[in-house]
Amino acid sequence: MAWTWPTAVFFLFILLCLIAMGVWERWRPGGDPRRGVLGLDTTRGDRLFITLLGSAFIFLAWLWAFGTPMWGGLAISIAYGVAVFKWV
Repeated sequence: MAWTWPTAVFFLFILLCLIAMGVWERWRPGGDPRRGVLGLDTTRGDRLFITLLGSAFIFLAWLWAFGTPMWGGLAISIAYGVAVFKWV
């Protein structure tokens, strides 16, 4: 793997997400499962994982269809993440 600046930012973002989820859970406990639109019982951590995995596929699809720049894929991924945390 090429350790470039964007790669470092990506892994830093993942680390910050995990830290933020830990702080959120410590500050406001309540990771009780919630039944969403898909009929799955998910916790905050589950929804974070679903968001990250789905965003990876969105970015891959964007690269396949349009190439760079990736701003459109980023906008779709952010909207997808908000939707997952709100309804899944």
